Amino acid sequence: MNQVTGFTRIIKAVGYSWGGLRAAWKNEAAFRQEIVLLAVAVILAGWLDVTLVERILLIGSVVLIVAFEIINSAIEAVVDRVGTEHHELSGRAKDMGSAAVLIMLLLALFVWVSVLWSHFSRYIS
Repeated sequence: MNQVTGFTRIIKAVGYSWGGLRAAWKNEAAFRQEIVLLAVAVILAGWLDVTLVERILLIGSVVLIVAFEIINSAIEAVVDRVGTEHHELSGRAKDMGSAAVLIMLLLALFVWVSVLWSHFSRYIS
């Protein structure tokens, strides 16, 4: 039984989280690509003349992609650890994790298009 409590537990948890980020960076090409996307999004959102809430939505929508990618990668790792033979439930779990990432990509696209449209539509007409 784990007896670590208080501030020590928090420090250990941060260490485990940092290890997870390092593992994702090392082992997952999609994670690295999405980190690059996040860096571009942060730069663009900082450069655009938008409100604070819009900036948070722009950046936050891409952060969600990264977070869901980590969850998807964790699901894939657990499924692969259990066994490499094809099983319907394993395939379903992997497909559903991938679908969650796709949903976040679509959400980010919707947020970015909506915010940009609201600011630049006056120049189009």
